[in-house]
Amino acid sequence: MVSRSQLLALGLSRGAVEHWLSVGRLQLLFRGVYSVGHTALRAEGRRLAAVLACGPGAVLSHRSAASHWGLLRTNQTRIDVTAPRGRHGAPGIRLHRSRSLDAHDTTHHEGIPITSVSRTLLDLAATARPSELERALAQAERLQLYDHRATEGTIARANGHRGTQILAQATSRTPKWTQNEWEAEFLDLIREAGLPEPETNDALYVPDYGHCEPDYHWPQHRVIVETDGFETHGTRHAFRNDRAKDAALTAYGYRVLRFTRDDEPALAIKRLRTVLARRGSA
Repeated sequence: MVSRSQLLALGLSRGAVEHWLSVGRLQLLFRGVYSVGHTALRAEGRRLAAVLACGPGAVLSHRSAASHWGLLRTNQTRIDVTAPRGRHGAPGIRLHRSRSLDAHDTTHHEGIPITSVSRTLLDLAATARPSELERALAQAERLQLYDHRATEGTIARANGHRGTQILAQATSRTPKWTQNEWEAEFLDLIREAGLPEPETNDALYVPDYGHCEPDYHWPQHRVIVETDGFETHGTRHAFRNDRAKDAALTAYGYRVLRFTRDDEPALAIKRLRTVLARRGSA
């Protein structure tokens, strides 16, 4: 990726840039931004091109930054970029204008100017669903990217940012990592029902089976809940693996409950509450 201003700063003339464009050595991506030699770009290339298109001081941000840090998956087509006021975006770019970003809130990751992890979380707090923010926080901890002191600093200098109170509240408790929205929704049901907080997707070793990562696990009750979606549990292999895992868990004293999106939420929570109560008194 290269911008016209970068090429000119390297000593190329405007005529040379136009010639390289005409012969295909440069491929136009955005106005004044080119790929060199081809357009077979990975996501990283498209992200860098979007940042270059928004000029000096622009950084990858919001959901695009969260994806680049590995905090949250996204299938959005537009790329989030934060740039100083007065800048103009382009088709394919979602431009967020900012009077200024503190130097502590920007960095480079894999060669791309980007908001820091703490600033990315702050922007997510203002724009993402609560379950997505919690998932991003938990993933930041799993990747050892989360710095609580840095996050407090980002909140303190946010100057009225809409995400400050939301992020402060979200970081006041240990976040639970869920793999998808269905898992996050069921975790919300558990919390709304006032049931004990489970472990989520934590590694568990089961004799005669091996390691597994139950969706929800109450170690003190020896209860496990799996939330099954057809996209991941509808194959013959998944069917056999699920039964083998359940048999091993049952043999070693666990009670396993499985729920799908088709199950009535109130009934699922009622059954879970009953099992937890019985196991808690055992």
